[in-house]
Amino acid sequence: MKVLAVVGARPNFVKVAPLLAEMRLYPELEPRLVHTGQHWDFAMSAAFFRDLELPAPDVNLNVGPGPAVLQTAEIMARLAPVVAAERPDLVLVVGDVTSTLAGALVAAKTAVPLAHVEAGLRSFDRTMPEEINRILTDAVADYCFTTEPSAEENLRREGIGPERIHPVGNVMIDTLFRYRERAAASTILDALGLEPRGYAVLTLHRPGNVDGAARLARSLEAIAPVRREVPVVFPVHPRTRASLDAVPPSALAGLRVVEPLAYLDFVHLMASAACVLTDSGGIQEETTALGVPCLTLRPNTERPITVTQGTNRLVDTDPARVAAAWAEIREGRWPAGRLPELWDGKAASRIVRILVDHGRR
Repeated sequence: MKVLAVVGARPNFVKVAPLLAEMRLYPELEPRLVHTGQHWDFAMSAAFFRDLELPAPDVNLNVGPGPAVLQTAEIMARLAPVVAAERPDLVLVVGDVTSTLAGALVAAKTAVPLAHVEAGLRSFDRTMPEEINRILTDAVADYCFTTEPSAEENLRREGIGPERIHPVGNVMIDTLFRYRERAAASTILDALGLEPRGYAVLTLHRPGNVDGAARLARSLEAIAPVRREVPVVFPVHPRTRASLDAVPPSALAGLRVVEPLAYLDFVHLMASAACVLTDSGGIQEETTALGVPCLTLRPNTERPITVTQGTNRLVDTDPARVAAAWAEIREGRWPAGRLPELWDGKAASRIVRILVDHGRR
């Protein structure tokens, strides 16, 4: 059974690592890794392959940067001949990035069965490019592997039959649990002159928060209650860099602006922080698993279990809500949260077992 795993962006690499490791345990599986090149530089790509012990891609499409529409088209144009040549039994995609959708559409157009890992998540905000990617990918997927009960409910509501829905847990947490001890040896805190629980971490990359200096300045102003009290480490996503250069210097007070961090360094930075402020979906999940307070700078989340059971709270870009939440964190009144069901580090094992069992039929 040949499985063509299509990835292209930093969160994809974190999610596919445990799946490839698990597939290598089965002689009847032949995993092949395709890197689209959506994220291409060392910090966003090669460093993750190194830290996560990922094999070199079997195929690199080298698409590179560009608007999402053009990236999607270019990935599809370069991937279709690969699928034709490889003749896989299954295409596997993870997450909700441009590469996810492009891989899904090529599989559908070439009549190759498709597996979507992290299916069914919905923010119900179609202004988010990721929401469109999620909906369209799930619509054509033969296997919808879900991380939380809300995802199953969303898929059923959209008319996807129960035979296609498989609750398996969260592969991102598989990776976190596998590498958290190694991450604890990171020297990133010493390099940045930080003390555990004496700082916060900020990540921003959503278009609504970073596209244009005015939007980014508004997002940075929202976290002013935090950056006035503790240093805020801000690894800057490439999408955010252009806007950051045009932001007034006053908006950067209290920020430690750094380049994107490798996976192990970033996990240690999160695990030791007083809180994490983010607009990332994956970080909402990782902070829940780590038991670290998370303030999500969005009005919605496609991962509601991080709010109902975890350590996450939606504060949008509202300084008053950020200030109130930060006060609770500083006073030790933040809910401890609990680990959601099936977030036990064994999601990849469940996924691969389902694929193997179905392949033997």
